[in-house]
Amino acid sequence: MSAYVDGVLINDERVMYRARISKWSLWPFIAFGALLIPLFGVGLLLWLWAWIIYATTELAITNKRVIAKTGLFQRRTIEIFLEKIESIQVDQSVFGRMFNFGSVLISGTGVHSAPFKNISDPLSLRRNFMMAADSRRAL
Repeated sequence: MSAYVDGVLINDERVMYRARISKWSLWPFIAFGALLIPLFGVGLLLWLWAWIIYATTELAITNKRVIAKTGLFQRRTIEIFLEKIESIQVDQSVFGRMFNFGSVLISGTGVHSAPFKNISDPLSLRRNFMMAADSRRAL
């Protein structure tokens, strides 16, 4: 389910890596949803909310830029060319290290920064970004 990323690709651009948010980060919605099922189906709404968060978050690294989209009704998009990215920072809590998820902060030139929370396997995202940036510099 990556309709946004595939729809905004430009000439000669190809996706090199796709990241997802971690299902482990959605455990409060899932757990409270299970507890609240008997309460007039309120738990189903929590499960639906967790699914919407998971299904509508897209993050991809292409050979030219980083593309991210969150939200269903209120959309937030960020697209930064690889040459304009200065740093990528990974933050993981103890729980995040145990279940391999964390937050990624991408900083571009100037004051632009893009935080992405609860990304599954954030170190792999950083590694793929470094490979994409390195191959871009080789051109």
